[in-house]
Amino acid sequence: MTSQHPADLTDVLASKKDAFQIPEGITYLDGNSLGVLPKHVPARLGQVITEEWGTSLIRAWNTHSWIDLPARTGDRIARLIGAHKGTVVACDSTSVNVFKVLSAALSLRPGRKVILSDNGNFPTDLYVASGLKDLLGRGHELKIVDPETVRDAITDDVAVMMLTEVDYRTGRVHDMAGLTEAAHQAGALAIWDLAHSAGAIPVDLAGAKADFAVGCGYKYLNGGPGAPAFLYVAPEHQDKVTSPLTGWMGHEAPFAFDLDYRPVTGIARMTVGTPAILALSSLHAALDVFEDVDMADIRAKSVSLSELFIAEVESKCPGLELASPRDPAARGSQVSFRFAEGYAVMQALISRGVIGDFRAPDVMRFGFTPLYLSHQDVVDAVDILRDILQTESWNRPEFKTRAKVT
Repeated sequence: MTSQHPADLTDVLASKKDAFQIPEGITYLDGNSLGVLPKHVPARLGQVITEEWGTSLIRAWNTHSWIDLPARTGDRIARLIGAHKGTVVACDSTSVNVFKVLSAALSLRPGRKVILSDNGNFPTDLYVASGLKDLLGRGHELKIVDPETVRDAITDDVAVMMLTEVDYRTGRVHDMAGLTEAAHQAGALAIWDLAHSAGAIPVDLAGAKADFAVGCGYKYLNGGPGAPAFLYVAPEHQDKVTSPLTGWMGHEAPFAFDLDYRPVTGIARMTVGTPAILALSSLHAALDVFEDVDMADIRAKSVSLSELFIAEVESKCPGLELASPRDPAARGSQVSFRFAEGYAVMQALISRGVIGDFRAPDVMRFGFTPLYLSHQDVVDAVDILRDILQTESWNRPEFKTRAKVT
């Protein structure tokens, strides 16, 4: 469509859209699940493959600083999440990193047995916590409460409070600073999952005095499918903890090939095996798009986009129920609506070029990535959604057949 929403005329991030490869005719509202490809990343990966790997071969670990890529990528992410240099490392998956930091945190509170979380946490975090407590066999308890009751559940038997800052299903945002302070006052530690925060909303790990954090690289950071995750350890904890996975990259002298394990100082002790250089190179390059961007501008546009979306949906699609907090300050960079046939509606939307996703049992999720979305994109997407609902074009067998990934 050729029309332009008035808010797009003053959008300071409008030019960023040109940095991304967005297929013609697609309105992408799923950056909260998988980010869009930055246009320059294929060329960078080609360079890594043909010039660095192809020409330098094993020498590239030194000549192209492959060995330092987890730390260098971590430092770039640190700027986006309010962390100091040397406190973030890019490695492994989010689930593996949850295992590592939760084990580390529990080791700092040996006399306490409760891991506190909420039922809005991403399930894999809860699965990992449950598996770890069983593996340790020391009588730990995973206590899961409603998000609204977390603060009241922080008692003096809690070892670790482990929460996802932005709820993956509804976009609800926890008060990181307030809950971390409450945990510390009770003698507990705080772990934060930033999977739906990093690159989407301003985060201040250092200011909030968070103890540990994890996050993924393939959502708002646009690192590519299955991109390496990252983890954060506050400076005061770094040399007090050791990863439960004591691999050679966490050794103080990995190429001495000693038979005894001695962890290196600093954040690198939380690394394990050989870095995935191609995947890390993609993530590292993708972060270029944030270099000249202020997270405050991203947040301001995110709120503007999501507020417009809610207003448009509620005026044009009255059959949908808002599942996200109405207050934008209590919401991340996504909006969710409930509808009994939400899966079918989402498939119909996707067939019309508007890509969001679905979470059981009835939640349609729409992510708002300010770097490549416009206000006109939002208006046009809702017009298509209205047409689908009014004509009931979603009510077709092909739209009701569940795929493996929803």
